[in-house]
Amino acid sequence: MNSPRASFLILGVFFIVLAGLTGFAAIMAESPPAGIFYVTIAMAVVSFSMAYLYPQFIQKDERMKLIRQKGTMASFVAMVIYFIFFTTALQFNWIDAPAYYLFQVFGALMISTVFISLVIYAKVY
Repeated sequence: MNSPRASFLILGVFFIVLAGLTGFAAIMAESPPAGIFYVTIAMAVVSFSMAYLYPQFIQKDERMKLIRQKGTMASFVAMVIYFIFFTTALQFNWIDAPAYYLFQVFGALMISTVFISLVIYAKVY
């Protein structure tokens, strides 16, 4: 396993299998998935994104700086939208879930959004 890309791919598969097991356990228990389910999916997204972005990230050129800048700005806007949605949903009781559960979903969304936006901007530029 000399390539870091292969390591990221293996980690991504590991996290997908782990998320599948926790999701299956939740289905069998007839309950909503535990908070770790969403974080595990976010970690799988990070691993697969890093596998794709690694060859580009090792180049420290203007293109990568632009991709990071655009990805950060897009992620910030998305996080503000998520925050407004969750705040509004909690205010009007559209979501009936404990706060720790929403924090884990919000965290998983933030992590996934950052890396997915980096992948999208890497494909664009």
